[in-house]
Amino acid sequence: MTHFPVISSNLSTAHLALFLQEKYGFGENTQCRLLKAGINHTYLVKDENNQLIFRVYSLNWRTKNEILEEIRLLNILKTHNISISYPIFDKNENYIQSLNAPEGERFAVMFSFADGNKLLNFSEEIHFKIGVLMAQIHQITQNLPLERVNYTPQVLLGNLFDYLPKFLSSDTEEMAFMKSTQTYLFNEFDKVDINKIRSGAVHLDIWFDNLNIKPNGQITIFDFDFCGNGWLCLDIAYYILQVYSIEKNEAECQSKIDSFLAGYESLTPISDEEKRILPMLGISLYFFYIGIQCQRFDNWSNTFLNELYLKRFINLLVKRYFEMNKLG
Repeated sequence: MTHFPVISSNLSTAHLALFLQEKYGFGENTQCRLLKAGINHTYLVKDENNQLIFRVYSLNWRTKNEILEEIRLLNILKTHNISISYPIFDKNENYIQSLNAPEGERFAVMFSFADGNKLLNFSEEIHFKIGVLMAQIHQITQNLPLERVNYTPQVLLGNLFDYLPKFLSSDTEEMAFMKSTQTYLFNEFDKVDINKIRSGAVHLDIWFDNLNIKPNGQITIFDFDFCGNGWLCLDIAYYILQVYSIEKNEAECQSKIDSFLAGYESLTPISDEEKRILPMLGISLYFFYIGIQCQRFDNWSNTFLNELYLKRFINLLVKRYFEMNKLG
């Protein structure tokens, strides 16, 4: 019987373990476990001497050259002793593996394991340290070009409505808000004094889910899958956005943001123009990631991505943040 075509598959962990034994020389007792399935699939790999992370990219998500550029960025940061999860090559010194999955060729990369735990809430001291770590990264990546996406206003804002109408009715208040806000944001981008904005390679996804914290306070950042070229303050804006979405006590939330910014500016100043546009950039990143969720629906599945979810997301997060910062 001919196999029916698929667009997304979960690879057998038992067979991945055998594959990794051969490619990386792991021990006979190698174990492989799926940690997270989404746009990419993340596996925990263990043997007698190793604990590593194996990321399998979804079909047609990243080109081989884009992955090589991510690897190049990570290796640059590693040579500067930045605390990140870094790529590991196989026995033949290849970083990228090619897997003949049912849907087609999927690429994969092995990464070092980030010790510690994901914490949803943590102290002002940790926020300060994250600010320091982000500033260290930006000192290295400022003016560093990558052969990857350029996060222009069009990329951040312009693609959302290619996908959102498939999941959110056009006659809803939420859709009207998103459309009017898009117009507002494009106008705000035109007003930015780009001479006072630093540019370079950005992570674009630094938040609690992409960093591990050890009991001694050491922080390791990982998952540079969205790295690209853009204003460095995009990383700052995204981190602040996530703190606001997590911390419900207003005073405590602001105190932690202040600690993060103090940590960052203990190494690198943030210009007044960069600070001015942080709320606007935060809303823009909401637009970008809602678009990604809708675009890659086949990876995320419909477990949560539906009209009810989007209405709640827009009202409780996007609109709340927009109004809180008195935008528009």
